Order: sequence, then structure tokens, then C-alpha cells
Amino acid sequence: MLNDWSNLTFYPLGDSAIVLHFGDEIAPTIQQQISACAAYLDQNEFAGMREYVPGYTTLTVFYNAWLTSKSGTHDPYDQALQHLQTMLLRIKVDTAPNSKLWKVPVLYGEEFGPDLNFVASHNYLSPEEVISIHTAADYLIYMIGFAPGFPYLGGMSEKIAVPRKTTPRSAVPAGSVGIAGNQTGIYPIPTPGGWQIIGRTPLSLFNPHRDPPVFMRAGDVVRFVPISPAEFADQQALAI
Repeated sequence: MLNDWSNLTFYPLGDSAIVLHFGDEIAPTIQQQISACAAYLDQNEFAGMREYVPGYTTLTVFYNAWLTSKSGTHDPYDQALQHLQTMLLRIKVDTAPNSKLWKVPVLYGEEFGPDLNFVASHNYLSPEEVISIHTAADYLIYMIGFAPGFPYLGGMSEKIAVPRKTTPRSAVPAGSVGIAGNQTGIYPIPTPGGWQIIGRTPLSLFNPHRDPPVFMRAGDVVRFVPISPAEFADQQALAI
């Protein structure tokens, strides 16, 4: 149940962070609980709180131990723990979270998707079947990580699952759409990487000069839409 916190545990991470562990299963219900806690902390920072980092099954809250300890009679960890336990009494996890649907255009194959044929042959499919399966699902963003704006997406069909590359590429272009295991994701910036690249989007997922620099958030939903080379060129020219 969304508002059942019986599986939630707390433990310290060093002397200035506390980890909320929601369970051992990667599941939409756990993601909704993490998003609800994150939304609460956005509006209710406690004294000394610095930031929080959502994960697949955890939410790590970092704080300034000196400032947190000055705000009450407990040591900084207990003070942070008290605030987070109070948080659980005040929030209600929405069964219909306020998430956004992002339609992501992708040019599949050829130079923009050099591993599409490998993904197809590994799964005894045609490239067209891989594209059809990849674009048929709506993908939940479980977390943002690895690189600024990189969305880890859940919900991909096992029919197109494939291992990571044995030797990672030294540079993967920004916008590359890849598969690793039963996950799919989008590289927001040029970076080394070992995911199997099946296409590329003209969208700019990360721009340090934009406010906010990253527009996707954990809890949002991604839907991939195939486009032509001409459409890619047109949309790339408009991307910011």
C-alpha cells in the first residue's frame, strides 16, 4: 500500500547524511513513496538540510551537522531522523501522482543507432520489431543519475533486453538512446558509456543555461516516438 511505511528503515551515511530505505524491490509504488517524500522536503526543509538524492529504492538526505544540531536538543542524526519521521505522519502518497508525460522523438538506427542491429539479432527480431517494441511502452522515470539529466527508465519489455557492451565506448553523443539489461535511458551529455545505442533524440535533456537545466524528474513518464532524418534535423535546429 502506498501509505504503508512498515518496510521503511533509516540508517546513517557518514556523519552528515541519513538514508531512507523503502524496500528491496524496484517498483512503481516505491517510486511514488520516494517522490512524495521528496516533494515534502522541497517545501519543508529542516534546519541544516542541504539536499536529497532519490534512488531506485532509497532517498538520501544530506545535512550540515553543525546547523542541524543547533536547532534542537538532539544530536544531528537524531534531529534529522525526528524530522523525517514526522514527515511520514504528514504526507499522503497520491495514487495518481502529478507526473508529466514527455514524448521523446527518436531517430532509430544507422549512424544514430549503431547497435540497433545487434539488439535485434540478440533477441531474434528484426530492427523494425525492436523499434516497435521500444516505442510501444510508457516508461516511468525511477531516478535521475550517472550524468546530469540521465533518466533511468523502467517498464521496458524483456523482448529487447540486451547486455551492456563488453568494452564501453569512450564517447557516446548527447541524446543517444540506449539499452542495458532490461533498462533503457537517454544520454543527456557526451560521455563514456557501455549501453547499446539504438537511436538518438534531438531534444536537449541538459542545458546549464536553462532554468531548470534538467526538465525531466523522477516520477515523470517517457514515451518514445520514431521520427525521420528530416524531422530530426528540423527538431534539432529548434532544440534548446
